[in-house]
Amino acid sequence: MTVLGAITLPGVERSVGSARRFLRDLLPEGGDVLDDLVTVGSETVCNAITHTASGREGGLVTIVLAAGDGFYRLEVADDGARGARPRVRDAGAGAESGRGMRIVDALAGAWGYRADGARTIVWAEFSVRG
Repeated sequence: MTVLGAITLPGVERSVGSARRFLRDLLPEGGDVLDDLVTVGSETVCNAITHTASGREGGLVTIVLAAGDGFYRLEVADDGARGARPRVRDAGAGAESGRGMRIVDALAGAWGYRADGARTIVWAEFSVRG
């Protein structure tokens, strides 16, 4: 895989918009895959800020976008959460939150997570449609 770009952002709400701009700037050609990738990037960065130590004072979120043979791979690394791991859950019809990983699951061709020391890295892959 070839890394197209990487950025580390503070764990604050405005970083979600910065993440979107960063991803759009890396893939300016647009299209469905870019829209899906940017949406998943937004959701995973928002989750990192909301549900992990990244959202605490001094917290960070790192985003890496790479290209493989026929796919893009997005990775979002957070500062870790005690025992909590990303999962798809049923938020219920009236819930105002809790749909982030369901969106990731619907838009990414594959996704998962891995621990890297204290950090958690959520990854998602997107097929390049031609």
